[in-house]
Amino acid sequence: MHIGVLTGGGDCPGLNAVIRAIVRRAEATYSDTVIGFHDGWRGVVENSWRPLDMGSCRGILSRGGTILGTSRYTPFNLDNGVARALNTIQELKLDALVVIGGEGTLSCACEMHTRGVGIVCVPKTIDNDISCTERTFGFDTAVNIATDAIDRLRTTAESHDRAIFVEVMGRNVGHIATWAGIAGGVAYILTPETPFDIQELSDALLRRKSSGRHDSIVVVAEGAQPQPGTLELTEPSVDVYGHKRLGGIANVVAAEVEKRTGIETRVTILGHVQRGGTPTSFDRVLSTRFGVAAMDAVQAGCFGSMVALQANKIELVTLREATAQLKPVDKDLLDVSRVFFA
Repeated sequence: MHIGVLTGGGDCPGLNAVIRAIVRRAEATYSDTVIGFHDGWRGVVENSWRPLDMGSCRGILSRGGTILGTSRYTPFNLDNGVARALNTIQELKLDALVVIGGEGTLSCACEMHTRGVGIVCVPKTIDNDISCTERTFGFDTAVNIATDAIDRLRTTAESHDRAIFVEVMGRNVGHIATWAGIAGGVAYILTPETPFDIQELSDALLRRKSSGRHDSIVVVAEGAQPQPGTLELTEPSVDVYGHKRLGGIANVVAAEVEKRTGIETRVTILGHVQRGGTPTSFDRVLSTRFGVAAMDAVQAGCFGSMVALQANKIELVTLREATAQLKPVDKDLLDVSRVFFA
């Protein structure tokens, strides 16, 4: 078989490990040939690619980012993109396409599958918000980076009797904020799942101070929202893909808390550092398992599917099911986090 691979959306630790596993399984087990498209779906539309073999994938297991490059473009937001993408696939005589990406990339893959493209997907997002899989690779790395940052900031908070607000990624869900917050033993966690009460947060930090703890760490997911009418926010701008440009909510919250409580505050926005650099061992193993399983699914003709982690086993789920809705943080885990709120 002749197979194409692409990585779409934001970069993520573990992408290269998936590519390596796909190529290894294809070449060593099935004697298939693999090509990699440059910059996600844009490479398919523009017929821009490179051959992939075991030699070209040597040494990339531990590297962050993606050797293929990535973008958020899809055939549906480029002129004649769908027709051009289908023409590329036909011209290259591809038997299948392995698509590695998050919500937007996989939704595009689902639509391309309905147009006759043999597609198998691998879920990728540090937000861990893809349905039907317990974990996506990159999430463990992001949580470890955020937890390490919290541990380091705690000594500063203690030394200066400050409240430090740590903003992490999480546009629609708060998986990173919740996991890193629990692991870091923070005083409060704000997630998109539950609109927050700014007065409740302020009162909690005041109670903590009155008990003798003058330092506090608060984790804020970038998509966290206040309860309606409790805190005025500026409407964010929108990018070319229709996504709101998030980032900076922690600045607003910290300033308001300081105004209401008199507690000195500081803000640290982790931003893209969360998804850069070397993947953790867990993410390397999960990525490898996903890549091997994706090639097995291609060989079996299980198109229109996505590999998923369920009860520590790799299973196949339909793309329609996986992209139907985002996966919020489990309510039980949110309840656990609240036990330790200030």
